[in-house]
Amino acid sequence: MDTQAQGIAINGIGLAVPPYRLEQRETAARLAQALAERPDEARWARRVFRQNGVETRYTCEPNLLAAPEDCRYFPAAGQKGLQAPSTAERMAIYKRQSAPLAETAALAALADAAVEPERVTHLITVSCTGQFLPGLDAEIVWRLGLAAGTQRLPLQFLGCAAGLKAIGVARQWVVADPGAVVLIVCVELCTLHIQPSGDREALYGASFFGDGASACVVSTESKRDRFLLGEPYSVLLPDSAEQMRWGLGNHGFDLYLSPEVPRLIARHIPAELERMAGGMMPDWWAVHPGGKGIVDAVQITFNLSEEQVAASRSVLRRYGNLSSATILYVLEELRRTLEPSREASKQGLAVAFGPGLTFEGMRMSYASGSGTASRDSDKAGVGYA
Repeated sequence: MDTQAQGIAINGIGLAVPPYRLEQRETAARLAQALAERPDEARWARRVFRQNGVETRYTCEPNLLAAPEDCRYFPAAGQKGLQAPSTAERMAIYKRQSAPLAETAALAALADAAVEPERVTHLITVSCTGQFLPGLDAEIVWRLGLAAGTQRLPLQFLGCAAGLKAIGVARQWVVADPGAVVLIVCVELCTLHIQPSGDREALYGASFFGDGASACVVSTESKRDRFLLGEPYSVLLPDSAEQMRWGLGNHGFDLYLSPEVPRLIARHIPAELERMAGGMMPDWWAVHPGGKGIVDAVQITFNLSEEQVAASRSVLRRYGNLSSATILYVLEELRRTLEPSREASKQGLAVAFGPGLTFEGMRMSYASGSGTASRDSDKAGVGYA
């Protein structure tokens, strides 16, 4: 870790999910019922829902819990007299639901860091599942009472790697101004883009994405356990541009995830990690669980133990893939396991993957705080809008 940036850390984390929970088995059964006239697709949907490592997810859309004949997002909705939500309708839901969820996560992060809102100097908002203007960045300023002159940067449509990208940008800001206090807020409402289709690509995307928000505070001030940040690392992997794509459709965003993504990660990442980490073997790993296959690929490629990927698998199992918001869920899960050790410092590595394929990485170390402030796990953990 370079001496110039010594002491720059994630000093508070906040998480929030919407109130509606999708049970994976029950959702798969309802989807299969909706595909009753397409038995091959129904069997495939049951299998992919069962094998992807997800047990529960959350959604901002109560209609996704409705019976198959009443769900506008399920296949064959049109045949039952239901019209699938248009992109405009989905974006209206996004505008209505995203800001309160982001506010809950942001307030939890600020409380965890013991930072008053008026002390925030920079704000980064992150999302790839919706957009409106004035944007989420302005909404957060108004809702939290941040200074009108707070420097704002929206990161839009960077996919699953964007949360770690935002942490890297925040670190660079604090390197330039050690007095800066950067608030990062990620919110993703992925389930709004479930397609009313029985095609395998659409069913695969519908099987493991969930909704949620996360936030963190990056600064040099800390009296509590924290993640000290190394230099960010970002690279576009070769021959991978078409393997992960989002496009704007009439019924939300159309997602394509190639089954080749885990294989490409296994092929290209060892050399990139060598360039980034210089042979350093981390004590812990924060792997963005973009899917079970991605976690498997990282674990096998680097011969990691089950314990080293336990946080990633736990987040995937309980929340699904929350796109950009997920990496902070993994770090919070790790913090709960690292805290009892109370070691002075434990070296770690955070990695995430996004469209491009983009690889984002960052060396971190977990450090125990020297102050007396205690941490309330419930207040710093998951909140409900």
